[in-house]
Amino acid sequence: QVQLVESGGGLVQSGGSLRLSCVASGSIFSIDDMGWYRQTPGKQRELVAAITSGGSPKYADSVRGRFTISRDNAKNTVYLQMNSLKPEDTAVYYCNADLIPHGLRSMHYWGQGTQVTVSS
Repeated sequence: QVQLVESGGGLVQSGGSLRLSCVASGSIFSIDDMGWYRQTPGKQRELVAAITSGGSPKYADSVRGRFTISRDNAKNTVYLQMNSLKPEDTAVYYCNADLIPHGLRSMHYWGQGTQVTVSS
């Protein structure tokens, strides 16, 4: 059974930094795109950053220049380094991956979410 497990969320002051990690585990044949989304109460989940298996990143305009996404394919792990955090970055952050489990077709997986709170 495949699962994505996030870690690294927490409370930080405005201007501070956090690093999120997400590990994909289970019977995995391959992983394509991985990414991070975030959601606040009453709003739709929005893309923060994504990265291809080859390492090409893309970012939401609101985080470009402050956040950096990276991945370690050998460890099935994606990271999100968040610098210069702002109160409006406060949200639950979800890891996401398009991957192929052994013997199955490509599927879209989500982690359980990790809370990031930025105080002013």
